[in-house]
Amino acid sequence: MSELPHGLIEGTVIERIDWTDNVFSLIVTAPINNYIAGQFTKLALQNLSGEWIRRAYSLVNSPNHKKGYQEMEFLLITAAEGELSPRLNALTKDDRIYVGKEACGFMTLEEIPEEAKDLWLLSTGTAIGPFLAILDEQLTQSRFENIVLVNAVRTEAELVYQSKIQALVERYQGKLRYIPIVSRQHCARALTGRIPALLGSGELAKKAHVKLTPENSFFYLCGNPCMVHDTSDVLIQLGYRKHLRRKAGQYSSENYWQ
Repeated sequence: MSELPHGLIEGTVIERIDWTDNVFSLIVTAPINNYIAGQFTKLALQNLSGEWIRRAYSLVNSPNHKKGYQEMEFLLITAAEGELSPRLNALTKDDRIYVGKEACGFMTLEEIPEEAKDLWLLSTGTAIGPFLAILDEQLTQSRFENIVLVNAVRTEAELVYQSKIQALVERYQGKLRYIPIVSRQHCARALTGRIPALLGSGELAKKAHVKLTPENSFFYLCGNPCMVHDTSDVLIQLGYRKHLRRKAGQYSSENYWQ
């Protein structure tokens, strides 16, 4: 193995969960520095030529979970043409993996304006991961009046972490609504369509029983770039403004794509 690139440390896969043929979770232990729920870090492996291939992946678990922040969970999808994801998909228990020592990202609780009362977490596919970490924080439960978790996928089998989500819904005692969206097959418990259209038509708000207002609502968008772009356009049309550190707004998104 060539010299480890700066910022990476060695970790170990301690468990994997297979959700579908190409969606899986890796649970990894490594001596990383502490992080904030909602952030992401790098996962890395070498290719056959010895080159290091690195990609950003969100941490699914809160740093405050009972096993500690150095036990991390990642929700991944493999693409046949990908440089890294097929190699990650080949990993099993006790395999080595390389992790960024420092997590980063601004999709965190502390970035949300204090006046926000209703938090909307809009995701596609595996991008639900950082939202599960945010929801696992005690502060999230006490800070907001309503929270809506939306996850849009192609098939029902891709609706992952159902037991965890149900446990969160119960823990939040009526504050948390979970709305799945399935686009390519009928699913009785899910909406059909795309997030931007369902948001713009008012169907998401109707399903959640939460009124949309620029005064109370804040949106985090995470996932497919087309969803993020189109949802941002819809929010602007509805009178919302992008959140910036120098000027508070009502929506924000993460600037990477898995």
